[in-house]
Amino acid sequence: RECLPLVILLRNRLKYALTLKEVSLIVMQRLIKVDGKVRTDTNYPAGFMDTVSIDKTSEHFRLEYDTKGRFSLVKISAKDAKWKLCRVRHAMVGKKGIPYIVTHDGRTIRYPDPNVKVNDTIKLDLENNKIV
Repeated sequence: RECLPLVILLRNRLKYALTLKEVSLIVMQRLIKVDGKVRTDTNYPAGFMDTVSIDKTSEHFRLEYDTKGRFSLVKISAKDAKWKLCRVRHAMVGKKGIPYIVTHDGRTIRYPDPNVKVNDTIKLDLENNKIV
């Protein structure tokens, strides 16, 4: 229950396709972006707080949990699709004394703010992978 494949998102949740073949045709046209990057794998796992953008319809969605703990797609604006919230899992010092943090979705951010600790939530700019 950590992620939802793109095929489930497009076919079952958004109803853009009826079959896996239709989903693969949509994805192979490079129309679907997850966190600002084009994804062509139908089984690509979209996780919590990921932004799913569809260029042709200019729609943007964020994958969140509803009150019962299920994944739900929430429609957001184009401005909100440029950032996401990330939970800090690890804060360590690497080689040559370079501090870095690791977020819940596996991103590594070097030279974070010194006040950022483990279990904090950061606002991440998706275009340049920096903390806002």
